[in-house]
Amino acid sequence: MKVIDKIKEGQVLSIEILPPNRGQDIEEIYSALDQLMQYPINFINVTRHAPEMTYVELNERIVKVPKVKRPGTVGITAALMRRYNVDVVPHVLCYGMNKYQIEDMLIDLNLIGVENLFVIRGEYENQSAEVEKESYRHASELVKQISNMNKCEYLYPCENAHPTNFCIGVAGYPEKHFESPNLEEDTRHLKEKVDMGAHYIITQMVFDANVYKRFVEMARALSINVPIIPGIKPIVSLKSIYSIPRKFFVNIPESFVREMQEAKTEKEEFRIGVDYTARLVEELLNCGAPGIHVFTMGRGQSTKAVFERVFGK
Repeated sequence: MKVIDKIKEGQVLSIEILPPNRGQDIEEIYSALDQLMQYPINFINVTRHAPEMTYVELNERIVKVPKVKRPGTVGITAALMRRYNVDVVPHVLCYGMNKYQIEDMLIDLNLIGVENLFVIRGEYENQSAEVEKESYRHASELVKQISNMNKCEYLYPCENAHPTNFCIGVAGYPEKHFESPNLEEDTRHLKEKVDMGAHYIITQMVFDANVYKRFVEMARALSINVPIIPGIKPIVSLKSIYSIPRKFFVNIPESFVREMQEAKTEKEEFRIGVDYTARLVEELLNCGAPGIHVFTMGRGQSTKAVFERVFGK
């Protein structure tokens, strides 16, 4: 089922997982998800990672080659659909493929029954000049390509072609994307993605319901009227209090930080983090959010503890 159709039935719950590192199997993912699928999860997002340029030795020479640290998004999507009979939302990146390779991948996803996609630009650190030149610069361009496929407009002429029917999700940044000079301009870029055909938005992780509510108000003022699902991330250690803002450029409320700083043990940190996240989920749902999206980062224990608090065992 499409995300936007499920939202019409009520608030949705989705989680996001990472593919395993290159060469590893899927069992660790199954182990984490087996704990979580007892809860009312409607969708599982699977991230995708762009290739990074790295140096390897080949025929006694050091050469620069593209390497994807976590491949397997399409395969994992199919595996999770089969194992859990759940809708899976693969991420589609601008970087790492040209538009023709992207179209081929989208055809693969359509053929295995995927109905929902999540489109992001991706980070372009350590990209080759060739890869960067052939890649889309903005997510709105990729959204337009997918929207065209939904209208049966392919890059190559196709005989007896059928349109795809993808529901397109895009990212929103309540505290702005780190490259944007201000939140207002960043939100205008979000409107471009919606104008190109995006059907719904998932936000970067928020730790304060008021941040989400202000963002929704700003979006609505710009006539961005699609559903906006808040993203959350359980923080259950003092170490994460400091590491997450460095990576994701988000603000963590002072009251939560102080409470974690006063914890005497790791067990107490875990309890405080779970309690805070559960209260945040309840506040977001009570304020009218169309659902909750949880960034699990492959760690099921903290997410399960939050779900137990919110939904019961």
